[in-house]
Amino acid sequence: MAQGHDSAGGGRIVDNIVHFARTLRKAGMPVGPASVVDAVRAVEVSGIASREDLYWTLHAVFVRKREQKVLFDEAFRIYWQSRGLVEKMLAILSPVAPPRGEPEKPKAGQTRVAQAFQQVRQRDQKETREEVEVDARFTASGREVLQHKDFAQMTGEEVQAAKRALARMVMPMERVKLRRLIAAPRGRIDPRRSLQASLRAGGDIIALRFRKRAEKHPQIVALCDISGSMSQYSRILLHFLHALTEERRGVSTFLFGTRLTNVTRQLRMKDPDEALAACSAGVEDWSGGTRIATALRDFNKHWSRRVMAGGPIVLLITDGLERDTDEDLARAMDRLHRSCRRLIWLNPLLRFEGFEARARGIRAMLPHVDEFRAVHSLEAVEDLVRALAGAATLTPEADPRQWLKSVA
Repeated sequence: MAQGHDSAGGGRIVDNIVHFARTLRKAGMPVGPASVVDAVRAVEVSGIASREDLYWTLHAVFVRKREQKVLFDEAFRIYWQSRGLVEKMLAILSPVAPPRGEPEKPKAGQTRVAQAFQQVRQRDQKETREEVEVDARFTASGREVLQHKDFAQMTGEEVQAAKRALARMVMPMERVKLRRLIAAPRGRIDPRRSLQASLRAGGDIIALRFRKRAEKHPQIVALCDISGSMSQYSRILLHFLHALTEERRGVSTFLFGTRLTNVTRQLRMKDPDEALAACSAGVEDWSGGTRIATALRDFNKHWSRRVMAGGPIVLLITDGLERDTDEDLARAMDRLHRSCRRLIWLNPLLRFEGFEARARGIRAMLPHVDEFRAVHSLEAVEDLVRALAGAATLTPEADPRQWLKSVA
C-alpha cells in the first residue's frame, strides 16, 4: 500500500477512510467526524506499510468498547478487499442465492455490516445525481404498513427494519411493592432511625425519619418455541427479548422445541447479532418438532426454583400445536401458572380472523393463562409492551375465558 503522505495516494486514502467510517456508522458504531479526522491523522503519522498496520491503526481510533470489535472486524474484512470479493459475499448473503455445498454459518455482525456497506454505496451513488424532493407521507405510510405486516410475510429488508424497531421500543414495566422497607422522605415513621437521629443531636430534638416499602420491576421469564411452525417468529422475537434484557435486570430466556435450552447468558451480550449467533450455536433442535409438555415439565423440575422466585411475569411464546397432548400438558401449565405473577401466552395464530381454540393442546393450556395475545407484528408487540407496563386493559380478545366459551 502507498504511504499516507503521498499526495495522490493520500487523497484516495482519505476518501476510503471517510467511506469506511460511514459504513461503521451505518452498522451501528458511534463514529463521528472527530473520529474520522483522528483516523486520517493516525494513518498519516504511522503510515500503512501493510494491511495489518492499517487494521490496528483504524482499530485504535474507532473501537471504543469490546462489543464493537465484532462489527469492526467484519467491516474491515469486507471493505478493505477487492470489489469482486465484496460482490461475491453480498451474493452469498442474498436469500435467493443457490446453495453450494455445505453452507458456512454467518459470523456475528456479518449481515448488518454487509447491509451498511450496501447502503453507503447507494448513498454515494445518489449524491452524484440530481436531488429529488421526497414526499414524507409515503415514508409515514411505509411505517404504518410495517406496523401491521405479519413477520412471516416480510421481506429481508423489512425484517431488518422490524428488528431495529424492536430494539428502539421503550419498555416501561409495572413496579411491585416488596416486604422490605427502605428510607423515604415521607411515609410511615421509622422509630429506630428517628431514635438514632435524636441521640446524635443530644436527645433534645426528635427528628422524625420515615420509611416505605421498596419497589422493583417484576422479573420476566420467557419460554420461546423454536419449532418449525414458530421459527420465523422466534428469530425476530429474540431481538425483542434481547432489547428487554438490555433495559431490565432479571430477564431469563429459554428456548424449546424437542428439548429445553437456557439462553439467558447468550442474550446478555451487548451486540444483538453476536447474541443471536450464540443462541443458534447453543440450540440443537431449531426448526424441529414440538414437545411443549416435556419442555414445561423440565422447566418446572430443573429451573422453576432458580428463576421463579418473587413471582415473575412469564411470557409463553408458542402456537400451542402440541404433537403429544395428554394430561401432562395441563399439569405442567397449572404448576407454571401457580409459580408466577402473570402468565401471558403469545400466539401468532391469533393473526387469523377465523382462529378458534379447537386444538387439544390449546384447550389444555388456555385455562391456566391470564392473557392470550397475538405476537405476529410490530403492532402486536407494542400491545404487549403496554400490557407489561400495566397500561393496557384486558380486552375480550385477550381474555382466555372468552376463547374457551366460544368452543364450549
